[in-house]
Amino acid sequence: MSDRQKTRARPNPRRAFSSSYGEILAEGVNRRTVLKGLFGSAAIAAIGHGISANPVRAAAASSLTFPELQRVRDTADHWPQGYGRQVVARWGDALFADSPAFDIANLDGKAAERQFGYNNDFTQFLPLPQGSTSSEHGLMVVSHEYATPFLMFPGLTDEDYREKLTDNQIRALMGCLGVSVFEVAKTGREWKIVLDSKYNRRVHMGTEMDISGPAAGDDRLKTKADPTGKIVFGTISNCNGGITPWGTMLSGEEGAMDVFAGDYKTLPNQELVERQGWDEDENDIYSVSRVDPRFKFEKEPNEWMRFDWVVEIDPFDPQAKPVKRTSLGRMTHEGAQVTVAPDGRVVVFMGDDDDFEYLYRFVTRDPWNPADRAANKDLLDNGTLSVAKFSSDGTMTWLPLTAGEGPLTAEAGFATQADVVLNTRAAADLVGATPMDAPEGFVPHHGTGKLYVAMTENEDRLAAGKGDERETVNIANPRGPNPHGHLLELVPPGAPDKPDHAADTFKWDVFVLCGDPTKPEDEAMFNPGTTASGWFTDPDNLGVDPAGRLWVTTDGPPPEGIADSMYVMDTEGPGRALPKLFYIAPVGSECCSPTFTPDGTNVFVSVQHPGELRMSDNEDATAIADAGTAWPDFADGMPARPSLIVITRDDNGVVGN
Repeated sequence: MSDRQKTRARPNPRRAFSSSYGEILAEGVNRRTVLKGLFGSAAIAAIGHGISANPVRAAAASSLTFPELQRVRDTADHWPQGYGRQVVARWGDALFADSPAFDIANLDGKAAERQFGYNNDFTQFLPLPQGSTSSEHGLMVVSHEYATPFLMFPGLTDEDYREKLTDNQIRALMGCLGVSVFEVAKTGREWKIVLDSKYNRRVHMGTEMDISGPAAGDDRLKTKADPTGKIVFGTISNCNGGITPWGTMLSGEEGAMDVFAGDYKTLPNQELVERQGWDEDENDIYSVSRVDPRFKFEKEPNEWMRFDWVVEIDPFDPQAKPVKRTSLGRMTHEGAQVTVAPDGRVVVFMGDDDDFEYLYRFVTRDPWNPADRAANKDLLDNGTLSVAKFSSDGTMTWLPLTAGEGPLTAEAGFATQADVVLNTRAAADLVGATPMDAPEGFVPHHGTGKLYVAMTENEDRLAAGKGDERETVNIANPRGPNPHGHLLELVPPGAPDKPDHAADTFKWDVFVLCGDPTKPEDEAMFNPGTTASGWFTDPDNLGVDPAGRLWVTTDGPPPEGIADSMYVMDTEGPGRALPKLFYIAPVGSECCSPTFTPDGTNVFVSVQHPGELRMSDNEDATAIADAGTAWPDFADGMPARPSLIVITRDDNGVVGN
């Protein structure tokens, strides 16, 4: 999740930590992480002291041989010596041969719907032709999470923009969000958008979509415009996502509550409104209800139920209607990462990106059909949704969320599976899931079968015995508060080349505890070879390159004086959990979703919300005039523009080596 108020100070008067990791080990967790074999028993007592005094020896332990960056906070971005960086697409760039030129003074909805959108997040390179291993020709699939109107249009501030936005500007906001699909090709060292491609497509807040699965046709999804409850226009807050084995995109809608207008207290079922996180007095951030009344609670009280789902989009068929797959549950979807179990069933992993929320999994009822792409069209409509419960013996159990099973009875409000998916969080509460610290990025490792998941942070986490049990530290979230986040490693049964991600029980471990290893109060946990530039906080998106290294992007605010960045580390061997700083984003921005060409020679990264923080004091920018940067153009009259970039080695070798 991209926090629109990222600069608030982190001090918390409740700062306290749970039992030490030595005590946690004594509970019986058999850890195979950096603690075991890297720190050793004597070093467990010294967690918080891990900066390498010998960076040359530390570098030798890692498979990553690029020259690590030194930390810097700057209006520009930075990448390693011996590499080059190209901007592939900026907000407003043409995606079609007939796209109008970017004109910020006259931007409207029709123009925005033909251009690269704003605040790009999820990013995926799909080789062309489909199924090939081409590393010079493919599709880019990119989501656009949210907009910041007062940093987009001249003359607006954070105080007055709602009233000053014109109808054309509001429609432009609606058009620049959603998803962009476009063909790219590499000629020499330069990547270019293929403007006349048959694949190019924009999905936005006005795109017609189907609703499928258990909640489709439910009375709670029916509106005056759609009495069937099976059709909806638009998708909102498209954060991260994943790609199915048949090549479709799954896009997580990460909370539409602030887009709607009106008084949420007028909605039916206030218990659900509160549990879903829609009880916010501050909303209507784009003034959308002015041009589309369905986004006002009083006008259409069921419209809000039609968002916060996972949307399936086919990038290889621009005519295919997107589908909201309600079987995957309703929550603040960070993304939806996909794997295949040994029996061919498809497995989707999801994080609910809010404090004290949960990790979810969906396993299809039927196996996918590699020989018939069309046969997989509705595969995600039938299967089992489950939620994670962590135990101190190092196991994690997936608890099914099925109406009529266990505590999910009709008396408890779960008479049908529609009840479950429309109130997923409450169902997870009842079965006893483990509350997590804002779970975000999920990624399966194609070489080991392990899964990595990021907990970005949770400053409201309490020390043991200090409050409600749901909000106090637990075995998988051991620091209270947790301002820096951590990474977990989940291990399914089965061989590394044939992991069973559909199994009921996994093993798990803490992979990294984020923070500054020189500060004992952070209780950070990295490989002891980590340099002063290598440690990080606030992990968000994760990626695994073709060589099997784990890439981590951060979404702060980071500690004072540093910027959100991208790091990379080994997951096995002596360089395990030894991160190296690879890319530094411009001030006020975050980089998202590293994705690679099959040969590993190109890494594409999205850079969103550049300039949201002022350079002078690291506080929120209030208008274009005090934005922290005008990256990437640095041109008079041009605001900062979220962009898709690609980084390559000067010698065209594998990135990271």
